[in-house]
Amino acid sequence: MVGRAVARAAHAGRPAIVATFDPHPVRFFQPDAAPFRLTSLDQREALFAGAGADAMLVFGFDDRLATTSAEDFVRLLREDVGASAVVTGEDFTFGARRGGNVEVLRAVGEGMGLSAETVGPVTIDGQPVSSSRIRRAIAEGDTATATRLLTRPFAIQGVVQHGDKRGRTMGYPTANMVLGDYQRPAYGIYAVTARLPDGTEVAGVANAGVRPTFEPPVELLETFLFDWSGDLYGQEIEVALHHFLRPERRFESMDALTVQMQRDEAEARRLLL
Repeated sequence: MVGRAVARAAHAGRPAIVATFDPHPVRFFQPDAAPFRLTSLDQREALFAGAGADAMLVFGFDDRLATTSAEDFVRLLREDVGASAVVTGEDFTFGARRGGNVEVLRAVGEGMGLSAETVGPVTIDGQPVSSSRIRRAIAEGDTATATRLLTRPFAIQGVVQHGDKRGRTMGYPTANMVLGDYQRPAYGIYAVTARLPDGTEVAGVANAGVRPTFEPPVELLETFLFDWSGDLYGQEIEVALHHFLRPERRFESMDALTVQMQRDEAEARRLLL
């Protein structure tokens, strides 16, 4: 869809702008919904830029936007944003109570000088690539499927925070991040790569979960970076989940946990390096 919009914009000599909503409409209408985001706004911006878009337009989804009629939303696109053409998916809905669809967009836009085009779904294995399909793969620890559907590994971006530093005493210092609004991956151990603030990419092994060996349980993404040392506290990194190694489990002793961590490190190194 973005590719088609970029192509149309280039042909017309106009900028290609990708619009998105924040917060997600589901989060607005269901504030207690379980975390489900696949990307942060920053990640989305980088992905759109990589696809050739000139800019990203963020619509703040609030009461005003939620009650905007479909016709008024089309008018907003044409008059306020200045759009001359819009490219959407075939299942696109918009406006108060989802009163607008691609047919409404096309009909109302035509009277305002706004053309509309739809793009059919991308299919893999005979099924459309959808966010729900991607989320299911992530939740099941099926990193291969998630990567194939996303065309990249699922990656979590966040600020490194101080932890209890237990890993450091075991020879495994970790960069700890909260999972925030991201779709929860299957709890367990992953072979990962981390993109550091300077753009460096470092391989590692990470635990996503609640660390059942320790009390109290705390949900974190804890990443041990191979052959790297430095201070990342307070800095933002992005951790990509490449391979699911095993589910997390409780260990009866620190020695048993350390032995397993060494095995996990060796397997992650084998897969990534």
